[in-house]
Amino acid sequence: MLRSWWLAGLMLACGLVVGFRQDNPALAGIEFLVFAGLAVLFSPLVFPRSVTATQARERSARDGRPIVYWRPGCRYCLRLRLRLGRNAGRVHWVDIWSDPAGAAAVRAITGGDETVPTVVAHGEAVVNPEPTWLLQRLVP
Repeated sequence: MLRSWWLAGLMLACGLVVGFRQDNPALAGIEFLVFAGLAVLFSPLVFPRSVTATQARERSARDGRPIVYWRPGCRYCLRLRLRLGRNAGRVHWVDIWSDPAGAAAVRAITGGDETVPTVVAHGEAVVNPEPTWLLQRLVP
């Protein structure tokens, strides 16, 4: 679980260091807020609540929603999440750093690597798809 938050913590630490090195308190506050915003973007908070790989497969079999395997700090995962916008809730998200079965599923799909985002939609698996590809496969 701590591994999921390391990049967010690093951003906050950088914000503190940069802030304390400033002579101007207003500028220090603004710089800290910028780093705090980056910390939120790189944290698991930006993503909808993750489920386990087993739960995602069961739910996907019932409702037809795609499964996105992701990990915190992945800029490609963040890009996919931000481009999905409000539609992100229509996808099952599996954090491979907190679910070993999810990591194993990604390795099985990618041939041994843990490359994310890996998306499984309607039986088709794609590594790092274009957001439009996933949007076209969302169940209405």
